[in-house]
Order: sequence, then structure tokens, then C-alpha cells
Amino acid sequence: MKIVFIGTVEFSLSALNKLIDINAQVVGVVTKKNSNFNSDFANLTPICKKNNIPCIYSDDINSTNTISQIKSLKPDIIFCFGWSSLIKTELLNLTPMGIVGFHPTQLPKNRGRHPIIWTLALGLKSTASTFFFMNEEADNGDILSQKILDVTYTDNAKTLYDKITNTALIQIEDFVPKLQNNTYAKTKQNNLLSNTWRKRDKKDGLIDFRMSNDTIYNLVRALTKPYVGAHIEYNNKDVIIWKVEAIPYDGLNIEAGKILQVKDNEIMVKTSHGAINIIEHEFIEIPKKGDYL
Repeated sequence: MKIVFIGTVEFSLSALNKLIDINAQVVGVVTKKNSNFNSDFANLTPICKKNNIPCIYSDDINSTNTISQIKSLKPDIIFCFGWSSLIKTELLNLTPMGIVGFHPTQLPKNRGRHPIIWTLALGLKSTASTFFFMNEEADNGDILSQKILDVTYTDNAKTLYDKITNTALIQIEDFVPKLQNNTYAKTKQNNLLSNTWRKRDKKDGLIDFRMSNDTIYNLVRALTKPYVGAHIEYNNKDVIIWKVEAIPYDGLNIEAGKILQVKDNEIMVKTSHGAINIIEHEFIEIPKKGDYL
């Protein structure tokens, strides 16, 4: 079973390494030389060179040139694990077995953009690692493999990313032989159970201390590394906040946003219900107790 692999992020690198480890026949890789769009961008060139795998660079996966190069490799199937644009009909129909995609949610729930970020920002207690056969609608195709995962209170973007990746690698090792032997099963998605998450923008990462403790905590852990970080606006500049903890505080006569304490580079701020201790941040000048954020 000849595989063309498409990907450009850290998860892509892990998945490609797994395919090589299990001796899958990867006949080509489509990736990018660099990407400002993906904060978790990974360079796949070294692993391709090390394993003598042809590497195709593409900024438009649906371009005539890219499709022509993929077609020349005569793949039986395409794996698209970590690509941030929709694949169109010509490429979807290029191989006999189609294209297997990946989405880190419990499809048909939570289709769409920024799945790990929204999972944490919304405070969900579970998610999933899902591989599916791609079609012309985003995250809509028949499911090949799905494993549900718990999301703990202490999970953040990095730990959840790693947890999903580790689960996905086990799934890959399981379903690749089934694809090779034609012993795999497909499960149709129930569209009545689906929803689609929208693309986030900068304002979705803005901390407002009139929010609740949980909302701020979830927002910060959702956007921490490898992502861009949540931020506050202070002295007309954005300040990135990487880590916080929620603190019980019953000073009901103190306004949200007031700094309650500054200690060892940590800043405790009153919220709508309680307080938030800012632990990791990018303040150039530390504000003082009694100031407002």
C-alpha cells in the first residue's frame, strides 16, 4: 500500500515517524518549507532526507503542480495529518482508497477550527483522537478509528496535544495493517449530532478580569505553548500570559482587575468571582499592588 503523506505540524512529524517505524510504504511527503500560520510548525525535510522519501513543497495543496507531483508517485492512499486548508475534489478522488484525515475531537461533535484550543477554552471534560476518510465537507467523512480521551483540570495545550498524539500513534499502528489487508471498518457520522467550531481571532485570546476564574484559567491553558498565548492589554500594549492559577478570594467590595498582591514575579488579580494568580507572563515592567489590569 503506497502512501503519500501530507502534513506540516508537530503532530505530522510524530505520525510520519510512526509510519516509518512500522515500515509503512511512504512514497512521498507533501509539506511546507516554513509556515507563519502554524504556531506548531515542524520541518519534515530532515526525516524525508534521512529515509530517502521524496519531499514536495506546496503552499497550495490543490494546485495543478502539486496534484501532478502526487499523481506521479502513484499512491494507493493519502494520509493528511496536519494541514490547514481544505482539500478539493480532484485530490480527494486521486487515489483508489481516498484520503485519511485526522481531527482531535469526538466527531461528529466539534468539527472545525482550533479543536484543542476550543476544547480547553470551553472547559470540556473529554475529547477524542479521530481518523476519518475525507470528503468535500470539513471533518464530515466516515470514521476509520476513534479513541476518547479524558481532559483533566491540569491539562493545557501542550499536555493535551501530547496526550492526543500518543493515542493517535497507537491508532496508526492498529489501522495501517487493516488498510493494507482490507480488513478495516468505516462508521458513518451522524450529522444530527454535529456542530462546527469557528476560527478564533485575536480578541478570543483577550483576558478580561470581569470574567470568572474558570473562564480565565481555561483561556490561558488553551492558548499556552505551542500556541500564541492569551494576553491582556496594559499601557496600550499586549502582554502575553502563559500560566495562571485560580485563587479563592471573597473580597466582594474589590473591583475586578485590581492587583491584590505582587510576589516573586507573580501577580494576583481580582476577578469577578475570586482571583487569578499570574505565574508566567511577559511583563517588561511588573505592575504594582493596587494598580489595575
